[in-house]
Amino acid sequence: MIDLAELATKHLDAARSDQHGRSAGIVAHDGELRQTVIALTAGSSLGEHNSPNAATLQVWQGRVRVESPEGDVEAGTGHLWVLTHERHSVHALEDSVFLLTTLTGVGRSSHG
Repeated sequence: MIDLAELATKHLDAARSDQHGRSAGIVAHDGELRQTVIALTAGSSLGEHNSPNAATLQVWQGRVRVESPEGDVEAGTGHLWVLTHERHSVHALEDSVFLLTTLTGVGRSSHG
């Protein structure tokens, strides 16, 4: 069993000590399901990146802004958001911890 509050505190403390203001770790990995806890200090970010096939972002603490061509979305403590399928970036508006849940192989189509 995982103590989510303890995990959040551990990663936020690590992010505060990291020169880039980030800390992340796998919480669960079962087949194509992956859950990752990510902590960002205020003002730090995850640069623009491709979206997985399916993903949600659940904010445990703080407030983040997801920026994409579809528009910006802000999420705070207790919010769950289904991520865009567009390239996006994540910016911490305050010290934040969130759970990223992804399905890596669902919906893949073969192109060429």
